[in-house]
Amino acid sequence: MGRLLLAGAGHAHMALMAAIPELTAKGHAVTAIGPGDRHYYSGMGPGMLGGTYRPEEISFPVQTMIESRGGTFIQDLVTAIDAARHVVVLRSGREVPYDVLSCNLGSYVPRDISGDAAGADNGVANDVVFPVKPIERLLAARRRIQEMAKTKTVRIGVCGGGPAALEVAGNAWDVGREQGGKGCKVQIFAGSRLLKNMPDKVRRMAEEALKKKGIEVVAGSYVHAVESGEIHLQNGQRHVQDVVFLALGVRPSKVFSNSGLETGPEGGLLVNQFLQSVSHPDIFGGGDCISFQPRPLDKVGVYAVRQNPVLLHNVRSRLEGRELQPFDPGGDYLLIFNIGGGQGILYKNRIAFGGRPAFWIKDYIDRKFIRKFQT
Repeated sequence: MGRLLLAGAGHAHMALMAAIPELTAKGHAVTAIGPGDRHYYSGMGPGMLGGTYRPEEISFPVQTMIESRGGTFIQDLVTAIDAARHVVVLRSGREVPYDVLSCNLGSYVPRDISGDAAGADNGVANDVVFPVKPIERLLAARRRIQEMAKTKTVRIGVCGGGPAALEVAGNAWDVGREQGGKGCKVQIFAGSRLLKNMPDKVRRMAEEALKKKGIEVVAGSYVHAVESGEIHLQNGQRHVQDVVFLALGVRPSKVFSNSGLETGPEGGLLVNQFLQSVSHPDIFGGGDCISFQPRPLDKVGVYAVRQNPVLLHNVRSRLEGRELQPFDPGGDYLLIFNIGGGQGILYKNRIAFGGRPAFWIKDYIDRKFIRKFQT
């Protein structure tokens, strides 16, 4: 009998969790570790912020999913992996042994700026600064904006110039107008420029959508610090805010580098074509927490979804001594941004369009994915 340990209960582990009955039927023991009894789907997080979705609509009841299928769920955080001893160390001090370990520990928003933002790490409570991960912080931000909008126009600053910043800004703007609220004044502090890695057509569509809402894009200087709700730019400008979102990109979990495992340039678990650690063959990984040795992968959920069947096959094969299957990342992927108010921007293979049809496509795809694993 093999001991399979799932470190993290995120997108890349959905197929593994669904296959627990098959794994246990073959005599394997399956244990999963996660920080909470539900896992939130990041692709629908901005929609939850904007009120399009309720929290239960964008999350998986992972504890129930695992335990009802015959697995064991441990609510805790992974702090270290002792690969030599084949154990995972938890924040509580508990050590969990494994024969095969699969990691889906996700990513975090870096705090490369000083002040209040530096203390808002890992979801620590803060009534002003809200990182976009973990996704639960977006729900806390929504409630904060709703409460403040009862009595005044809420000043919101979004630090970052990528897709997450765009989606958060558009949806945060909507929150202040709910239930007779006094609205929001939203600014995006985009660094050099908004959506700098996107085609010009997509950037123009985003800028036009933001302009219609009166959302200001502040470009040409990077955020240096957030102090007492005030955003300090490197050029000396200061902007007072009631709520600050951090959407500064994401980096892999620090667990791997802290544990002495071989990692990629950003600290993600370095894996080969089989999603297998290049230094420890009993360790696998998927999603944002890995560095794929054959070629760099963008930090987008589509890869975690595509990795599901390969992780399932290879973890099971490692337990049973069978041949591994290579992961093919595939070609171009579809990008759809939810910019609030039932509007979206879609881009793939030089095709780009916006409006309600773009949002409807995203909503259909997201709900279909959620339903597949919620049942």
